[in-house]
Amino acid sequence: MKQLKQLLERMDYICIQGDLNQEISDLVYDSRKITKNSLFVCIKGTVADGHTFVADAVKLGASVLVVSEPVDAPDAVTVIKTKDTRYALALLSAAYFDYPAKQLKVIGITGTKGKTTTAYMVKSILEGAGYKTGLIGTIETIIGEETIPSANTTPESYLIQSYFRKMADCSCECCVMEVSSQGLMMHRTAGFLFEIGIFTNIEPDHIGPNEHASFEEYLECKSRLFRQCRIGILNADDAHFRDLLKRHTCEVETFGFSEHADLRAENVKLLQKAGSLGVSYHISGKLDFDVEINVPGKFSVYNSLTAIAVCRHFGIGAGIMKQALRQAKTKGRIEMVKVSDAFTLMIDYAHNAMSLKSLLSTIREYEPKRLVCLFGCGGNRARARRFEMGEASGELSDLTIITSDNPRFEDPQAIIEDIKTGILKTNGAYIEIIDRKEAIRYAITHGEPGDVIVLAGKGHEDYQEIKGKKYPMDERILIAEILKEERIKE
Repeated sequence: MKQLKQLLERMDYICIQGDLNQEISDLVYDSRKITKNSLFVCIKGTVADGHTFVADAVKLGASVLVVSEPVDAPDAVTVIKTKDTRYALALLSAAYFDYPAKQLKVIGITGTKGKTTTAYMVKSILEGAGYKTGLIGTIETIIGEETIPSANTTPESYLIQSYFRKMADCSCECCVMEVSSQGLMMHRTAGFLFEIGIFTNIEPDHIGPNEHASFEEYLECKSRLFRQCRIGILNADDAHFRDLLKRHTCEVETFGFSEHADLRAENVKLLQKAGSLGVSYHISGKLDFDVEINVPGKFSVYNSLTAIAVCRHFGIGAGIMKQALRQAKTKGRIEMVKVSDAFTLMIDYAHNAMSLKSLLSTIREYEPKRLVCLFGCGGNRARARRFEMGEASGELSDLTIITSDNPRFEDPQAIIEDIKTGILKTNGAYIEIIDRKEAIRYAITHGEPGDVIVLAGKGHEDYQEIKGKKYPMDERILIAEILKEERIKE
């Protein structure tokens, strides 16, 4: 049980009616989870408004309501009015779980691209140095040995605080988390102070209905992280990095290729080994040593440089950083899967034209004999994405293998026809194999020395969604099955 008055200690509010000197059994923002003597926070969502469920909440036993507009409630129910109930939920959640972020050094990463990979790199280095570290991100939340699949890049504030509490209770010293613009806009990360805030980059993305009204709003939401952290570490090469610092309250450091950056990458070299691609570079500025990582491309330099910039503040030596970066892997983000010494195969989450172009352009720099791109597109989504991805692959790949992704309620062949519309604008060669496993089999069995094969779109996902049902489908398992089956044939 928690004292209501203590939960409200950091909130601006008016008590419309009722008693503040009471105990509550639970903090709830989903009316279906209300129990007797719980506090119900009425959240206005994109689909439903919690204020409309007040009568139901009272019947189920809610003794306290937190609202942002007038509601009808029995006299026995305490009603607390505040300006923004999403912000209130964050403050209440922090108090409810006894401010667990105070027991952790929380590292927040924001940006259009690179958040996920950077988060895993930071975690790898910190753990290599002996810091027990939790993670909250797009793919999963990791707390000790427990792994929880993610629904959002940045969960609701109540979940964040509950994860922090679990991390603190299992002796985690740090937490690295991805911080989305939506999460910042919806106050999911309110109620605590980040030890370090990171900005990777920003591009016009997430603009539209139910997201951000404009690029300016998107930028402003990202900038909020730097009014909520002790140290801000930003990409000096990004054209908008100074905009992110408007009204900042943190100490500022920079990284990048710019000679003005505090931590700089120099002498970048592309590396090719049997069945894998990588990159090496030299760090100068606040640190001075060579780095080699088994992930290709310039953006991998940025991601690893960011991780080093963070971990420098933990007094971690160059040797530990270099070893941890060589071992760091992110599921579904340019994830190398060794199938042959003769050619390279990788899995990546690229599922729109922008990310696919970036990925394929990066691999082109390694001058593969052939660049083979296998992908499909999701059903019940904008058709324009299919045209755009088809055109991107047709322009940048030597061979496109069009297959199925998550067809949902659409005919997979109809989706493939849309992708072909984009490819036919180019001179790119293509084949279509509707069954994804058979498409992957074709890619592997027809791989030639010097090829790079990209399986795009699924990334970390381990399912295929067909007609409202999710069927198990992990590309790593498919690859292992194919290799075993092909060996048996031999």
